[in-house]
Amino acid sequence: MQRIESNKYGLAIHTSSPELGLALSNFADDSRSKSWSLGRDISTHLHQYIVEFIEPQTWADFAFMAVAKGPGSFTGTRIGVVTARTLAQQLNIPLFAISTLAAVAWEKSQNAEAIENLVIALQMPAQRGQMFVAIYHLASNNSGLSQLLPETVTTPEAWQETLETWTTPYQLIDIPPGGDLGASVSSLLELAYLNWQQGKRPHWSEALPFYGQHPVEQKAAG
Repeated sequence: MQRIESNKYGLAIHTSSPELGLALSNFADDSRSKSWSLGRDISTHLHQYIVEFIEPQTWADFAFMAVAKGPGSFTGTRIGVVTARTLAQQLNIPLFAISTLAAVAWEKSQNAEAIENLVIALQMPAQRGQMFVAIYHLASNNSGLSQLLPETVTTPEAWQETLETWTTPYQLIDIPPGGDLGASVSSLLELAYLNWQQGKRPHWSEALPFYGQHPVEQKAAG
């Protein structure tokens, strides 16, 4: 597997909830992350927080970026993805768009006592009484996540039927409405780095938000 140069860093941005999360690392001896509860002020202060957070590193130090692509707040997700795409384009570096649910799943898997063959199901409230859901499996040798059920939006009844007919044991993670997810930004960065190590170099234009529902219907939650 490829390793990043020790003087290069990855940077992750998480804006899919009212909590802004930022993380950077050279995946050797220098890592840090921080989250702030900003609510709707994310749109106003995001650039300022990023500039202050990366110091003493400079933009030239980054080899790739990662961004939370949703699901979550429509407005927050859109702002984060647009900002990350702009920066990655200007810096000419790869941009990994990582699912909000995948970041939570990876965070939980790293804290689990027994992680062998761990299957994690996640549910998070959406608009109009629906739910964002996904199911992941911890890959062998703790090398990332594989999707058993990609993130999607569904009804509680359909989701319950899916769980009842699931044939293998799983851990269910219930993400509360309006939950602050910025703290999972380190997991976001770790998943991106695992992809980097596998030789993946996604172009910034490939980073697209996942809203799950029509944006007009989600603005009230954004």
